[in-house]
Amino acid sequence: MVDYIIVGFGIAGVSVTEELERRGKTYLVYEDSSQKASRVAAGVCNPVVLKRFTMAWRGGELMDGAISFYKGIEERLSQSFVDELPVLRRFNSVEEENLWYEAADRPVLREFLSENILKNKNEGIGAPFYLGKVHKTHKVALSQLLSSYMAYMKAKNSLIEEPFVHDDIEILDNGVVYKGVKARHLIFSEGYGMVQNPYFNQLPLVGNKGEYVIIKSETLRLKEAIKAAFFIVPLGNDLYKIGATYDHQDKSKETTEAARDKILKKMKEVLRCEYTIVSQESGIRPTVRDRRPLVGTHDTYKVLHLLNGLGTRGVLMGPFLAKQLLNSIEKGETLEAEYNINRFA
Repeated sequence: MVDYIIVGFGIAGVSVTEELERRGKTYLVYEDSSQKASRVAAGVCNPVVLKRFTMAWRGGELMDGAISFYKGIEERLSQSFVDELPVLRRFNSVEEENLWYEAADRPVLREFLSENILKNKNEGIGAPFYLGKVHKTHKVALSQLLSSYMAYMKAKNSLIEEPFVHDDIEILDNGVVYKGVKARHLIFSEGYGMVQNPYFNQLPLVGNKGEYVIIKSETLRLKEAIKAAFFIVPLGNDLYKIGATYDHQDKSKETTEAARDKILKKMKEVLRCEYTIVSQESGIRPTVRDRRPLVGTHDTYKVLHLLNGLGTRGVLMGPFLAKQLLNSIEKGETLEAEYNINRFA
């Protein structure tokens, strides 16, 4: 008997699991590593949409809580996953520089966008115009965090590494039974795998495929992330992650030559250094048509719940949404309409 069964362990899954830990709840996690989006994500925690110089959905509100949440996981596991990482926006024109000044003067963006634009001093980067700096941004080493948390759960017998079979769920009035384990509640956090979930697959989860290229360059020497056509994120040891692409049509798990060529073609405009390609990664992000998360409880089976649709900013939104979902389950609090799944009822 446990309080919760959790299905899926990406950003949504670890957000729910850690929140349960903090509340002293027991749980059992099922994870088959079929969904890669969280593991390949760059992990940049940034509240600003740098394409348009606008605030992401609840970006400023969620930022401090997200960083505090991941630092709490560092303390639990006695490991380091979170680092401050400034983000520099490479301008393409004088017009963009002027738009940056206007955005930095808005109250909602003032604490994040520097009012002083910078001249590029890195010879490995081509930047004919200036750079804008975003404050308070961080990088979360997601793959390392997820692997370490899985080891922690495995040591306490709270992790089952096998595919979850939806047809084997027995739903009771006061809980569920799955393969001999009874739980008061079951939370699905399956990412794009939700399209195979018979209880929630009617929701408009679209999904888009993102691919990254990992390069090695001993002369680039970036200490910040650069946002140009794609992000360039330093990983340490002269390694850099570049991406990601967006493809709404291809739902395959394999990397593609077309995505690699697209990334490298765009990077020719930015990189002025020698580099070698080390690897390529891909994952399908769980995105929703209205660009809002999917959080809530099944309209018929009140012991089945969902946290999904975190899209491209899951690292920022996951901790907040996990807390809201558990407050709705444990305390009866009403979920806000803009992310509650009943908006699609």
